[in-house]
Amino acid sequence: MILTQIIMSPGYHAATVLMSLVLGFQFYEMIRFVSKTNEELTRFFEAARYADFSQRFDAKQLGSGFGELSNTFQDILNRLQEVRTSQEQELKHIKAVIEHVPVPLLSIHNDGQVSVWNNSARHLFGTHVINHVRDFAQFDESFPAKLKAFTVGERQLLNLEIDGVEHRLSIAATQIITAGQKEVLLSMQDIQSELDTAQLEAWQDLVSVLTHEIMNSITPVASLAKTAVDIVGDMQNKIQNQPELSEDLEDVHGAVQTVARRSNDLMTFVSSYRRLTRLPTPNKKLIKIVPLFEQVEKIATQSWETKNIKLIFRVLPIELDVFIDREMIEQVLINLLKNAEQAFESNIDACVALTASLNLRGRVVIEVSDNGCGVPEKLASQIFVPYFTTKKEGSGIGLALTRQVMIAHGGNIVLKKSDKQGAIFSLTF
Repeated sequence: MILTQIIMSPGYHAATVLMSLVLGFQFYEMIRFVSKTNEELTRFFEAARYADFSQRFDAKQLGSGFGELSNTFQDILNRLQEVRTSQEQELKHIKAVIEHVPVPLLSIHNDGQVSVWNNSARHLFGTHVINHVRDFAQFDESFPAKLKAFTVGERQLLNLEIDGVEHRLSIAATQIITAGQKEVLLSMQDIQSELDTAQLEAWQDLVSVLTHEIMNSITPVASLAKTAVDIVGDMQNKIQNQPELSEDLEDVHGAVQTVARRSNDLMTFVSSYRRLTRLPTPNKKLIKIVPLFEQVEKIATQSWETKNIKLIFRVLPIELDVFIDREMIEQVLINLLKNAEQAFESNIDACVALTASLNLRGRVVIEVSDNGCGVPEKLASQIFVPYFTTKKEGSGIGLALTRQVMIAHGGNIVLKKSDKQGAIFSLTF
């Protein structure tokens, strides 16, 4: 308003020019102030938007108010950085916990895509790529359908064979909703080793009780039967001149002898089962497999040449070794070779193969295979059960004891399906 009065008044040309310059300078300073403020605000919001915490705000030299504004911006960024750092540390901690959880974890998304979350899951599937639920079909054609049919909140037991190793999986499903997207989190706990151990302990407890009770009952029977045999024998010598009585005593003598013989046989039979409950702790050492196979061949195949049974063994690599109790595993292999020998109904092209190699997991696998009569599929699940046998003179403890030896070694034994006739027993260490 003052400038207007000066302009309208004659004779104030110099004042008019001076006031115009002052007014122009003020407009310039105002525009510069607003521009700088907008520039600092833009830089602050960009730093917050992209989490660029390297930005520094120090505009005190720009005039009054900029110092306080810079301090406020810097304080806000520092707090955002602290929150971001805390979140990253918490996320790293959660990821580390998940990574080291001993239970395999994976998610199945609505489109069927699979996310493998931890090292346990990657170890379970080994070198096999699992990106989609249909990829599980490489282990079992029905497995993808079983996973899709899972009910959230329930737990099921499923069998899965991966790289020749049988896994008994206890699978639990939980639904997770994140950002409106649903996924099913699966935990796949392999309880095969726990089941094997529990089953082994149960059989050992059962056998221990049975053998104890049977031995307590049969021992006095065997002793009394033996005494009765001796008494009847003495009486026969004393009454040789009484044919009728002697004949009756002969019948008694035969009956008592039968009781004594069967009692002794039963005691021997029961004693053999005690081995199932007295398995020593393996004294494991690093053993070369080739010398082990050579020793087993000398012991188990002495009569094979006369029976026209051929044995071949193959070890790859030739220097392959395994950490085992040599005496235990040697006996296991001898038993399996004897079983293979008995599997031949005829000696035409009879052949047994003893092989050792590394599987995809780097574990040592020894296989005993033959082209004999094989094992009927309906009996395959029972052959490792104590007391079960298909042989007339079999005791039913050979394969049961073999399985216990393998469990004690931290391994397992399975009967594999053969592409040809015969059976394949696979031992994984």
